[in-house]
Amino acid sequence: MTVSTKGRYALRIMLDLADHIGETIKLKDIAARQGISEKYMEQIIAVLNKAGYVRSTRGAQGGYQLVNAPADYTVGMILRLTEGNLAPVECLSASGASCDRSYQCASVVVWKKVYDAVNDVIDGITLEDLLEIERQKRAAHSYSI
Repeated sequence: MTVSTKGRYALRIMLDLADHIGETIKLKDIAARQGISEKYMEQIIAVLNKAGYVRSTRGAQGGYQLVNAPADYTVGMILRLTEGNLAPVECLSASGASCDRSYQCASVVVWKKVYDAVNDVIDGITLEDLLEIERQKRAAHSYSI
């Protein structure tokens, strides 16, 4: 499983908004901080907005903000929204495509364990957890300068 730039950038956008909770943030500001093109961000933020993860405000003071608290969003929620299927093999995907070898397939046990492990990790980490990690890294970096 490889997470695309869309998934990685969506996580960075959500984390940036979480770091500025309560503020309405312009895309250009997020783009500058995150090093992501505004054009690409517009596509990603539209998906996040449609899913109800972010709220947009129009006008001169407009921008985006999280709808819920950072603790309410898991990495898994964001990646599934932007990436779709995270299953390592098709027979484990949400569509449940059947395999003509399923009755004798021993390797599906491996893929199921991989899938479960990935889901356990990404569903066990929230934006709030990532914010705390980011703050610790910033503090450690500022002490080392």
